[in-house]
Amino acid sequence: MSVNVLAATEEPYIPGPSSFDLPPIFGEGTIVTKPMVQIVLFAALAFAFLYFASRKRALVPGKLQYIGEAGYGFVRNSLGRDIIGSHDFQKFVPYLVSMFFLLLFNNWAAAIPVIQFPTFSRAGLVYGLALVSWLVYNGVGIKKHGLLGYFKLQCMPSGVKGPILVLIVPLEFFSNILVRPVTLALRLFCNMFAGHLLLILFAMGGYWLIFQSGVLGYAPVGILAWVLFTAIFFLELLIQFLQAYVFTLLNAMYIAGALADEH
Repeated sequence: MSVNVLAATEEPYIPGPSSFDLPPIFGEGTIVTKPMVQIVLFAALAFAFLYFASRKRALVPGKLQYIGEAGYGFVRNSLGRDIIGSHDFQKFVPYLVSMFFLLLFNNWAAAIPVIQFPTFSRAGLVYGLALVSWLVYNGVGIKKHGLLGYFKLQCMPSGVKGPILVLIVPLEFFSNILVRPVTLALRLFCNMFAGHLLLILFAMGGYWLIFQSGVLGYAPVGILAWVLFTAIFFLELLIQFLQAYVFTLLNAMYIAGALADEH
């Protein structure tokens, strides 16, 4: 979402899906794109943050350690222990903490000048992350219950018997096994995509109304657009945090459901 998208044209910039078609970062003919670099960069930053926040572990924590411990405790307790249960949650805490901070750092990339692009507004990256989630929670369930036992638990609700199972089993299989990763990915992708598009609309629309429309009367409307852009920007920061939280929360819920003895 950069102002230089307008270049020096006299036509208004119209945001759309093409706003997300970023060129290869090293020039034409390469397959390395900006979102690919971002996900690696912010994964490294998330690792560095957690590493340096936990390295000293002083009795009286500094600011970095305090923030790291607060984030870790938030994920560990509210997304791990409270959802998965005190008996099984501890071994999944590293996965959930890594997932949360990877999502949070990449979502907040949209707020960093020059970068100004939420990594997970590209569907391919989101579906890759959802596939990891799908493998984890199904793998956990199969390991505990066995392949047939796991599919039975997921597809046959307890207490349901008789001919109705002919209808229930395919629906449960479709819902619990096939659709979950798709809805998990779409929720994150659509929020990141729509939020970025909305910010582009107000930022570029205000720029055009003030500097390129040639109509003096449009300037106040352009200023209002920039005021709304600022308000939406801070709202987006909250939404980006919530999307990281919801994605990690659903991972914890799916793991809990895979470990449960009844469906």
